[in-house]
Amino acid sequence: MNKPLPETGLSPITPAERRLTAAEFQDLARVPAAAEWFANLDNPRTRRAYQGDLEDFCAFVGLQAPEQFRDVTRAHVLAWRKHLEQRGLSAATLRRKLAALTSLFDHLLECNAVAGGNPVHGVKRPKLETNEGKTPALGDHQARALLEAPDPATLKGRRDRALLAVLLYHGLRREEAARLSVHDLQDRRGLKHLRVHGKGGKLRYLPLHPVAAERIHLYLEASGHHLVEPRAPLFLPLRGKKTGRGISAEGIYALVGAYARAAGITVEGLGVHGLRATAATNALEHEADIAKVQQWLGHANISTTRLYDRRHLRAEDSPTFKVRY
Repeated sequence: MNKPLPETGLSPITPAERRLTAAEFQDLARVPAAAEWFANLDNPRTRRAYQGDLEDFCAFVGLQAPEQFRDVTRAHVLAWRKHLEQRGLSAATLRRKLAALTSLFDHLLECNAVAGGNPVHGVKRPKLETNEGKTPALGDHQARALLEAPDPATLKGRRDRALLAVLLYHGLRREEAARLSVHDLQDRRGLKHLRVHGKGGKLRYLPLHPVAAERIHLYLEASGHHLVEPRAPLFLPLRGKKTGRGISAEGIYALVGAYARAAGITVEGLGVHGLRATAATNALEHEADIAKVQQWLGHANISTTRLYDRRHLRAEDSPTFKVRY
């Protein structure tokens, strides 16, 4: 088995797997900054995806040592992009792979680990097929059914009712919901807020919706764990050994799927991100300012928020119903 490349965790490839010649690269000084870049990727899903993307790039060009990043040119990146296109990958996947490589080289340049410019800059990204996001969003009646699916007479039901309310009324990512602690329920200017730990360690404070506030109160009243440890995780697992950790992001994903099935919701591809899309779409349809929705969701770029703006798809606004004879 091939050992991972030193400092990066990337796997080298055998000569038979190379697609470019060894003459295209020369050994130069070592680039330990690549390891720092990996260490700074906070989100485990992003880290896994980006690692796979960079292993893909290294396999294509025959990169076998970290110092060879110094020799990468735009021609290498263009050849890789063409290869990815020939593999029939989606536009979104191509954009992510190029984004991973861009991010790495931006970091290497910042650390003076490579000279010149970023070889990925100027390499065109494929356009996405549509301006509409593909994440499914629930209708209002489906969201209400999901909110009412857990049994309010049990501790688990109270916890899950509170968790679903936090997701559907605040548009949190599943990792953000999993990180919430009791201490993240904070008073700001006389109003209860959620302190959300977002991507890149960024904090944002969201006013707590009255429905979510009531459900969290009923849940904590039943569990009582906030009285024992004020900084305990907000949503505790109820099975297995008591580790002191909150419910996992994977546990939240499974929970949403189970209650969706129980409520008879058969939206294809529905997951926690679908509840985030539901919250964003609902807020925009009720005339929330899109710039404020961007901040509310923790998006770095408003173009991402626009993927949830589906107001132009409302049938009642179609010119069909403006025709008069």
